Amino acid sequence: MNTTHRPVLLAEAVTALISGPLIQEPDQAKNILLIDGTFGRGGHTQALLKQLPSSARMISFDKDLDAIAVAQQINDPRLQIVHDSFAQMGQYAEPESVDGILLDLGISSPQVDEAHRGFSFRREGPLDMRMNTEHGLTAAQWLEQAPQEEITHVIKTYGEERFAFQIAKAIVAKREEGSSPQTTTQLASLVASVVRTREAGQDPATRTFQALRILINRELEDLELGLKAALKLLKPGARLVVISFHSLEDRIVKQFMQVHSKVEVPRGLPVREKDLPQSALEMIGRVKPSEAEVLENPRARSAIMRVAEKRLGSVT
Repeated sequence: MNTTHRPVLLAEAVTALISGPLIQEPDQAKNILLIDGTFGRGGHTQALLKQLPSSARMISFDKDLDAIAVAQQINDPRLQIVHDSFAQMGQYAEPESVDGILLDLGISSPQVDEAHRGFSFRREGPLDMRMNTEHGLTAAQWLEQAPQEEITHVIKTYGEERFAFQIAKAIVAKREEGSSPQTTTQLASLVASVVRTREAGQDPATRTFQALRILINRELEDLELGLKAALKLLKPGARLVVISFHSLEDRIVKQFMQVHSKVEVPRGLPVREKDLPQSALEMIGRVKPSEAEVLENPRARSAIMRVAEKRLGSVT
């Protein structure tokens, strides 16, 4: 198994979590519980474990069975591995029991590089795209049955693809001929035949593959559910760190943190500022990879890390 993977913003994410006030207080050390919502190939999880005391605990989630297989090779009693989406993290920890949560979104390098997973438009493989290969439709199966209007909507919404209608029309035409795309290269070639112009350096199929991957894995729905669960699980003073890789993800994260960092008071209500309740979150910062990291790992170029801290005495 190829487990080569460079975790993005590794040092920055670890520092953001362990520099939080709860983890830095010695008397709290024995109660430390962290959650890594996306184990991937374990880069963030293992780096965090190196910084934690022997009494700490970490729960790491992943939908991908290959990632779970890698995780199970780690011999550390502090680590609990869960084959599930981080959207379900509320089932594995009590409210206000967690000292820090990391969500590293997107897909890992092995998922892209291993052709049989179906994520790459550059490698011939079955058009699968499922992170959890035990459940759900493959991308090929979905394309075989989805109406043209739905295909258009998905590619336009999740891929932000301006040629979504033309791509969907071409897919349905192939389907009606009895030759619906079954492999990654078949779909990539079909998209390339329709998309005549594209940004410099970007493959014509990039946005379509992104859209289908997001749909098949319910990535945006899971993100919204995961953020809500995280807010309930975090102790006051604990931190939420989220690394996103495209504008749709980052917009959801940004808006969530902004909404919960404000307290809405009806206009005209005679309330003094000092009497207002605390907002749930405090925005700590936004970080992008350094030029050096992008040179070493081009897949890091679109990453954005946002950090928020749950306020003491906040109302969630």
